[in-house]
Amino acid sequence: MSIKNNLLEIKSSLPENVTLVAVSKTKPVSDLIEAYEAGQRIFGENYVQELVEKHEQLPLDIQWHFIGHLQSKKAKLIAPFVDLIHGVDSLKLLEEINKQALKNDRIIECLLQIHIAEEETKFGLDETELNDLLNSESFKNLKNIKIKGLMGMATFTENQNQIKKEFLHLKSIFEKISILNSNFSILSMGMSGDYQLAIDSGSTMIRIGSSIFGGRK
Repeated sequence: MSIKNNLLEIKSSLPENVTLVAVSKTKPVSDLIEAYEAGQRIFGENYVQELVEKHEQLPLDIQWHFIGHLQSKKAKLIAPFVDLIHGVDSLKLLEEINKQALKNDRIIECLLQIHIAEEETKFGLDETELNDLLNSESFKNLKNIKIKGLMGMATFTENQNQIKKEFLHLKSIFEKISILNSNFSILSMGMSGDYQLAIDSGSTMIRIGSSIFGGRK
């Protein structure tokens, strides 16, 4: 199937309140153009240099999401144009994004990453760390970022019950936090293999790569 057909098939099955991020890391610009021409406007990249290069080559109405693990020293490279930074999991990184946003006279939207998987390799805050961060004076002084919600990645497993349990855990944290934070509108969870389960568990943003663009070459 073509990229266009893949996109249209996925979009036709999505509820209205769910946003699709097309994960285009390592894919050539020609693939992104094909998706763009099929109507896709939100693309997610994992690598800063690749994101910068694609941003320079592609239409200006694309919304770029950075979905990898951002190193503080590289925040300045995407600060002029990035629409949403997923996966922020430290005050230090938020402070750097805020600093670079201020230099660019922008407010940069971010999602805080929560650790819900059993694997040790996944990044993220636990619930206590999340609350400590949101209640800290240092955080409240950051005027050039806006936290729009939470994101998380489930354990890489075939066990659907475990994945669902992790997604519902993240949803429960999101619900508690969003009562206190009116800006919280995005719950980003679900990828090619588990996005339907994520949507059933309350996700409002899914990140899909291989089901749109095909597997990695």
